[in-house]
Amino acid sequence: MATATAPRPMSAEERKVIFASSLGTVFEWYDFYLYGSLAAIIAKQFFSGLDAGSAFIFALLAFAAGFIVRPFGAIFFGRLGDMIGRKYTFLVTILIMGLSTFIVGILPNYASIGVAAPIILIALRMLQGLALGGEYGGAATYVAEHSPHGKRGAYTAWIQTTATLGLFLSLMVILGTQTLLGAEAFADWGWRIPFIGSVFLLGISVWIRLSMNESPAFQKMKAEGRTSKAPLTESFGQWKNLKIVILALIGLTAGQAVVWYSGQFYALFFMTQALKVDAATANILVAISLLIGTPFFVIFGSLSDKIGRKPIIMAGCLLAALTYFPVFTALTKAANPDLAAAQAKNQVVVSADPAECSFQFNPTGTVKFTSSCDIAKQVLAGASVSYENVAAAPGSVATIKIGETAIPSYSSKGLSADDVKKRDAEFKKLVASDLKAAGYPTKADPAKMDKFMVTLILTYLVILVTMVYGPIAAMLVELFPTRIRYTSMSLPYHIGNGWFGGLLPTTAFAIVAQTGNMYNGLWYPIVIAAATFVIGTLFIKETKDVDIYARD
Repeated sequence: MATATAPRPMSAEERKVIFASSLGTVFEWYDFYLYGSLAAIIAKQFFSGLDAGSAFIFALLAFAAGFIVRPFGAIFFGRLGDMIGRKYTFLVTILIMGLSTFIVGILPNYASIGVAAPIILIALRMLQGLALGGEYGGAATYVAEHSPHGKRGAYTAWIQTTATLGLFLSLMVILGTQTLLGAEAFADWGWRIPFIGSVFLLGISVWIRLSMNESPAFQKMKAEGRTSKAPLTESFGQWKNLKIVILALIGLTAGQAVVWYSGQFYALFFMTQALKVDAATANILVAISLLIGTPFFVIFGSLSDKIGRKPIIMAGCLLAALTYFPVFTALTKAANPDLAAAQAKNQVVVSADPAECSFQFNPTGTVKFTSSCDIAKQVLAGASVSYENVAAAPGSVATIKIGETAIPSYSSKGLSADDVKKRDAEFKKLVASDLKAAGYPTKADPAKMDKFMVTLILTYLVILVTMVYGPIAAMLVELFPTRIRYTSMSLPYHIGNGWFGGLLPTTAFAIVAQTGNMYNGLWYPIVIAAATFVIGTLFIKETKDVDIYARD
């Protein structure tokens, strides 16, 4: 096996299997992110029994379900990977992922089979999450164990590009299909084509996986009879390894995850939901930024071989924590200048008795908001209007103040269904009229959008992603011994990315729904990124000079 003395060039066989591994992983990420890219359409197809706002949040929860189960996939498939090998384990994961994605494409919607539709959809998302939980650890371990010492950051960075390339591929297929069919047909049935078409990618990916060789580090360990008989016990039942797993989670992957999802998914959701940019334009601009930013995964991965993994990852977390508020404010001004101007000139304020204001997160659609405060906030949330909260006298009727104009809300308690419908229509019409008079747009004006600046801002967010994500695979591999590497690195990675990262859109939008300020959702990634920076800086050791072949 290679020693830690000097870098050596990679052989043709090693290049082949690493390319094959990376390409297969691109297809798996493509499958996983189709759902996220089509969340708004899926909300209407599978959660149409709810109001529009709750349906979108519920669709995000279904998206998050795939992330929630990822650590369980990491444990299950990580154990198999450390016991029977890397190759066959992540051959199984791609089969599960591909078949689940195909079934989503042919699944009847809510209008056809009722509540069974969202239940089956969530079950399929969970299967995808389990598969992805076993995929990344296998791919990263496999590539790292094929890489020469001194080049692990550079070569594992190619695996890091696969998530972004998978997202990019999903956006391109969606845009292409939507352009060919038209927006109406795509929203009705055309959205299924990218899911169904993924079965061809599945066939290619399985063929690629079957042609690969097992990791040389695992082969050597297996030949010498040193494979772990109980990788779960060794990984999490012994404090010397468990403490590294915990530090890897809170000092590396948690911050990396929130920066990753803020820079790619939350930025996309923020543009379409808060800034009212049409989905096609938002997807194109995000895709361009991904295309520009993706090479930086390899740049920062290669740089980490020279200066270390830790300083690059920590710098990315720190920059995110310090710049997110001004960057997303600048994104508002560039993407929807009319909205930014209206917010500056005519701020919206909800004055209400705090005692009658409920938590606005209603994913099941079963909560009926009847107080004047709740009704006022729901109307503003439905119009994607950011507002500030001011406490009013106990028992007073809530008011919406738009600039200098105050609009009293109403309580629906005790009113008949017809009266509620009439009052609701009158109130919404009055609020919409005053918002329009105050300059609040119903959607972003493409003619006024500074697309160059939007792309520049989105590219900056992607570069932050590449800083934290480019070197992370090499660092996680180097933290753990070969015999339990697949299991040990997979769990902190997928708790960080599955829970801290995957729940970011849902959590951030819930914070926005509760507070009314469209920027307050950023507190979630900022706090976690800052915590990771502090903990990682103080307690995580640099790993770039570790000889992974000597660690069994």
